[in-house]
Amino acid sequence: MTPTRRARYAPHAPRPRCAGLALGTFAEGLLVIHERRRVRPQRSGRTVVVTGASAGVGRAVARAFGEQGASVALLARGRRGLDAAAAEVERAGGRALVVPVDMALPTQVEEAAGRVERALGPIDVWVNAAFTSVFARFPDVTADEYARVTAVTYLGCVHGTRAALRRMRPRDSGAVVQVGSALGEASVPLQAAYRGAKHAISGFTAAVRMELRHERSGVAVTVVQLPALNTPQFSWVLSRLPRRPRPVAPVYQPEVAARAVVYAARHPRRGEYRVGASTAGTVLAHRLAPALLDRTGYAAQQTDERAWPVAPHNLWEPLDGPHGRDHGAHGSFGSEAAGRSPYTVAARHRALLSAAVAAALVTARVLRVRTART
Repeated sequence: MTPTRRARYAPHAPRPRCAGLALGTFAEGLLVIHERRRVRPQRSGRTVVVTGASAGVGRAVARAFGEQGASVALLARGRRGLDAAAAEVERAGGRALVVPVDMALPTQVEEAAGRVERALGPIDVWVNAAFTSVFARFPDVTADEYARVTAVTYLGCVHGTRAALRRMRPRDSGAVVQVGSALGEASVPLQAAYRGAKHAISGFTAAVRMELRHERSGVAVTVVQLPALNTPQFSWVLSRLPRRPRPVAPVYQPEVAARAVVYAARHPRRGEYRVGASTAGTVLAHRLAPALLDRTGYAAQQTDERAWPVAPHNLWEPLDGPHGRDHGAHGSFGSEAAGRSPYTVAARHRALLSAAVAAALVTARVLRVRTART
């Protein structure tokens, strides 16, 4: 065998790693460049409502719309968080309106929608991101606690959608974006109330979307299914677990979700968006091997740190109210959280993904030939 052929077939590791790295890096690079170009559309004077805007995903979404030059109405209970969110929106280039509201109360939601339109003009986009939760086994959650989680997370979405459609349908224009969860299609233990609410949101949104399409309405409703995120949720929800709660890995920063919500608001005709490869993987695992989630759900949702005997929570009262503090968009898991999701971009732009993979395969082939010749 000639030296060239021996080099080509030698079982050394650097050659395949080099080709694989070229494939992944090249494709991811094209996708990230494309994402930055597509997620920065021309500035807009749209009026956007974001519920749950005082912290977490809602906070990141509000800021992202502010960067688009939108007028953003911030709906939540916590005044300190709302004021801080408003400052961020205005620093980003948008206009902010603070509207304290409990999304579990339909009269408050309707009044808030009217106030928004009087102050900012017709609502173009409504984002439902408000929620609360309880980390505990189902028998350890009281009936009142279960009802509260359902009222805020699911019925709050219903109330928000109703208020939005009441204004959008006569104009035959507008978009409603529901912030869902990967576990709105699958599930895990220890969050029965929250997971039930997210499942309900998916079914509710699908039904409303069908009705609007039947009417040939210009109004669109879509849902963005999110992966685990680094938000304050795990520091301020009620927990009865023996150890401190945590997001199920892999974890993403809330800005990944915010970019997806902004994109969905601009392209709401698609019924559903899935953010992060883990979201698609969770749904697939639930369909093909549901017992896997049953076995891993307990340990994956807890850290090694013992829970505090008495910890404040936001089930009944906000922790960022007059006597609380601003919690921002991020939680305490930033060291492991990813700031972008190439899968999410690829899922939106299948043609780009095909071109990127094809180009990367050519590059990988060239690198393999060059390696064999050296």
